[in-house]
Amino acid sequence: MSNGSNVPATIPALGSDASLNRYLSEIRKFPILKPEQEYMLAKRYQEHQDPEAAAQLVTSHLRLVAKIAMGYRGYGLPVAELISEGNIGLMQGVKKFEPDRGFRLATYAMWWIRASIQEFILRSWSLVKIGTTAAQKKLFFNLRRMKNQIEAFEDGDLRPEDVTKIATDLGVTEDEVISMNRRMAMGGDTSLNVSMNEDGEGQWQDWLADDGPLQDERVADAQERDVRHDMLLSAMDDLSERERHILEERRLAEEPKTLEELSQVYGVSRERVRQIEVRAFEKLQKAMMRIAGDRRLLPAA
Repeated sequence: MSNGSNVPATIPALGSDASLNRYLSEIRKFPILKPEQEYMLAKRYQEHQDPEAAAQLVTSHLRLVAKIAMGYRGYGLPVAELISEGNIGLMQGVKKFEPDRGFRLATYAMWWIRASIQEFILRSWSLVKIGTTAAQKKLFFNLRRMKNQIEAFEDGDLRPEDVTKIATDLGVTEDEVISMNRRMAMGGDTSLNVSMNEDGEGQWQDWLADDGPLQDERVADAQERDVRHDMLLSAMDDLSERERHILEERRLAEEPKTLEELSQVYGVSRERVRQIEVRAFEKLQKAMMRIAGDRRLLPAA
């Protein structure tokens, strides 16, 4: 686990899918942190590089990594490897997390987790298989979701009307949809009823049960998210229309746009777009801090 995050090797061993059931049982033993606990641990790591604080932040979010990784199990890769890559992303998220921004670690870390897993999948499938453009990568990671939405569960080629809808919604050509669907079909999907270990104990669907916080904690978290969302909307008012659009497309969109795509929209260089993004993010941070201070929402240090 030597990826520069100074996190001790306290994560349970994860060797292969055969040992996955044991791993999932072990990570459930780590407690879920309350907001104030998470904030204090994050401050300790941020200010003192305390490895024990980082370890607690990581282990308390291992279940989040596992659940995100399960969402990518249809790409024909070992789930154990997806989780391992996600754990690396989690560590990087912990390393860069800034608690005073007013967001929970899970909200911030999930982007690092997904990015790490997606990069691993892209490397494993190779760019030769899936193409190199941003549109093709977007198609690769959204095709299954689109097929589920239109209930296109057949193993063979898609119906012409389904191809047209997917191509239109994702902004790619119909030929690209047909080609990607055929390539991904070769990888096969994993049944949720398959046993998780060699002894036949436990099934993938068992992991789909919600092991999250209790109901009162969910309500509290939901209320906090609503407040943070309102703060974010208020802070966005400090940005110009161009700054707001670039920031939304680069950091808030489910499928972020590339610097190249935005440079074509505004007729400027990629470096100029990057500079605008950085400036907008800094302005947003300051506005969030000001609003949070006014509302006295941040935990006491």
